Amino acid sequence: QVQLVESGGGLVQAGGSLRLSCAASGIISSIKAMGWYRQAPGKQRELVASIANGGSTNYADSVKGRFTISRDNAKNTMYLQMNSLKPEDTAVYYCNVDALVMAGTRKYWGQGTQVTVAS
Repeated sequence: QVQLVESGGGLVQAGGSLRLSCAASGIISSIKAMGWYRQAPGKQRELVASIANGGSTNYADSVKGRFTISRDNAKNTMYLQMNSLKPEDTAVYYCNVDALVMAGTRKYWGQGTQVTVAS
């Protein structure tokens, strides 16, 4: 069973920083890509940042220059460093792993961690 567990969320003032972690276990197939999504109440879930197997990264325009995605293969952990946080960043953040399975590619999700940015 594949499991993703997020941690590091919390309450922070505007301009502050947080680092989210996503620990993965039980993944026996090849990982194609990993990413972070977020969803605010009443809003659609959106992609925040992604990192491909080869290490290339991509960011939503709204977070570019403020957020950094990274991974530690030895620890099977992905991170999202969030700096210069804004109230608009308030959302539940979900980690995602796109893994190669026999039938194709499957997207795995964590349970989410709440990030609240106060003015």
